[in-house]
Amino acid sequence: MINLLRGMLVVLCCAAGFAAADEKNILVTSGSDRATPIAVVPFGLQGGSVLPEDMAKIIGNDLQNSGYYSPIPKENMISQPSQASEVIFRDWKALGAQYVMVGSIVPSGGRLQVQYALFNVATEQQVLTGNVSGTADQLRDMSHYIADQSFEKLTGIKGAFSTRMLYVTAERFSTDNTRYTLQRSDYDGARAVTLLQSREPILSPRFAPDGKRIAYVSFEQKRPRIFVQHIDTGRREQITNFEGLNGAPAWSPDGSKLAMVLSKDGNPEIYVMNLASRQLSRVTNDSSIDTEPFFGKDGSTLYFTSDRGGKPQIYKTNINGGGAERVTFIGNYNANPKLSADEKTLVMIHRQDGFTNFKVAAQDLQRGSVKILTDSNLDESPTVAPNGTMVIYATRQQGRGVLMLVSINGRVRLPLPTAQGEVREPSWSPYLN
Repeated sequence: MINLLRGMLVVLCCAAGFAAADEKNILVTSGSDRATPIAVVPFGLQGGSVLPEDMAKIIGNDLQNSGYYSPIPKENMISQPSQASEVIFRDWKALGAQYVMVGSIVPSGGRLQVQYALFNVATEQQVLTGNVSGTADQLRDMSHYIADQSFEKLTGIKGAFSTRMLYVTAERFSTDNTRYTLQRSDYDGARAVTLLQSREPILSPRFAPDGKRIAYVSFEQKRPRIFVQHIDTGRREQITNFEGLNGAPAWSPDGSKLAMVLSKDGNPEIYVMNLASRQLSRVTNDSSIDTEPFFGKDGSTLYFTSDRGGKPQIYKTNINGGGAERVTFIGNYNANPKLSADEKTLVMIHRQDGFTNFKVAAQDLQRGSVKILTDSNLDESPTVAPNGTMVIYATRQQGRGVLMLVSINGRVRLPLPTAQGEVREPSWSPYLN
C-alpha cells in the first residue's frame, strides 16, 4: 500500500490518550472570519479563437484557495469591463467587492499579450498593473503569475500559485498487479505529468530546495531504498542500500544533505547523509521509534515523530547532538511534522483525546494553540505551501484515496483533481521562480 512506510513506523501506538497538556495550550476547532470579497472579471479577448483556459477563473480560484479572498461569481457581476477606463466603481461597491481586477488578451504573432489591472474599490485607486505574454499552452502559467503578483501586492506575502506538487497514485488491476506512478502537477492538481512508474510501491517523494531534484523511497528491489531523481532528465541515483528500513527522506534547506530513517543498527533511528561525500551521521539514539524528520530553516534543527513518551508526539533536536525537546502536548497522537516558511506554524497529523479519527492540525509555535484544519477522517501526509498559507493532504472520500487542499486559516477546504486510482503522498515544491 502507498501508506505502508507510515504504517511500519508510527502505527505502533493507537490507543487512547496522553493527557500531559500544558495549561497554555488551546484547541481550536473552527475557521476564522470572512474572506475579503474580490471580483476577477473575465478577461476580454480581442480577436482570435476561443481560448482553452479561462484566466480570470484560474486567478480567482488561486486567490480563493489561499483563504484570504472570496471571488464574486461571474453571473453576479453587473458589468464586465476589460480596461481600466471601463471600470464603474459603483457597480462593484453595490456588490460589496473590496477589490476588482480587469484584463485583456491580445493575440499577436502566435503569442498572447495579457494586460491586467487591480483596483481598490473603496478608494477607487489602482493597486497593481502589469503585463505578461506567452502561448496558449501557457495560459495557466500566466494566470498563476498574475495571481502571485496580486496576492503579494495585497498581503505582502509572496504568492505560491506558480509552484508544483508531487504525489503518488496506485492503480490496482488484480491481486498481484498494481501500478504505482509518481506524478508532478500544478499545485492545484492540473497538468499532471508522469515522472516514474513501477510495479512496486513508491513512497515519500520530496522536492529538493532547488526544485530540480526529488528524493523518494522505492520498493523496486523488493525492499525500501532511497533514490534521488533529476526532474528534467529523469536521471536517478540510489542513495541508500542498508539492511532493513530505508525511508522518510527530508532535504536540508541548502539541498546538500538528506535526513532519513534507517534501521540498519536494529532500531529505526534518524540519520543525516552528506550527499557529496555520502558520509552518514546518526542523530537520534533511543529505544523508541524515531521517524518522519523535517529540517528547520537553520539547517541544524530537525523536527521528528517519536513514541518515546508512550504515544507518537513531535520532538526537535540538533543534528550535531544534544537531547530532544518535545514540541506537541495536545492530543494523544501528533505525527508527520511540517513547518511553515516563517517557522511560526507546525502542521501535523493530529488525534484528539477520546477520538479515533486523524485530522490535519496547525500548532502556533509561539502561543502553543492548536487549530483543527480538516473535517475529513483518516488524514495523512500534510505538505505546506512555501508561503505557509495552504496545506495539501491525503485522505479518503467515498472509499478512495484523494488529495485535499485546506487554507491555513481554515476558510477553504476542497478536493483536488487527480488521476484515477488511490492517491497519496503529496509534496509541495519550493518557489520555482
